[in-house]
Amino acid sequence: MNKTTIITKQDTTFQWYLIDAKDKNLGRLATEISNILRGKKKSIFMPYLDLGDFVIVINAAEITTSGKKSVQKIYRKHSGRPGGMRTETLEQLQARIPARVIESAVKGMLPKGALGRQVFKKLKVYPNNDHPHTAQKPILLDL
Repeated sequence: MNKTTIITKQDTTFQWYLIDAKDKNLGRLATEISNILRGKKKSIFMPYLDLGDFVIVINAAEITTSGKKSVQKIYRKHSGRPGGMRTETLEQLQARIPARVIESAVKGMLPKGALGRQVFKKLKVYPNNDHPHTAQKPILLDL
């Protein structure tokens, strides 16, 4: 008789991965990161559970984009007040807060709602080579 095994979060172990974003394309990098965060490459993947791994991204300030995206892509935020829309280009945001460019690209690829917010907490992005996660012994991924 066949039995269906139900996977729970307690049955799984989570791995830490280190990704160097230097000279990587933003969209392709964000796709790979979101798949790792969701756990889509695992054989036990379930779309309603957070079974993905942790991802550390270093050198976020040195990512690339194709075409004229650096001056044409616009990031918007709104204060909620009348006339409170603030916009800035990819180039300006990357100079000011380099980690936010990768974070917003990955966040847009994750599910909307409670599961997406929970998965997003497993992403750690740093603008240069330094990160405080050496104790977790991350595995270097070459994408």
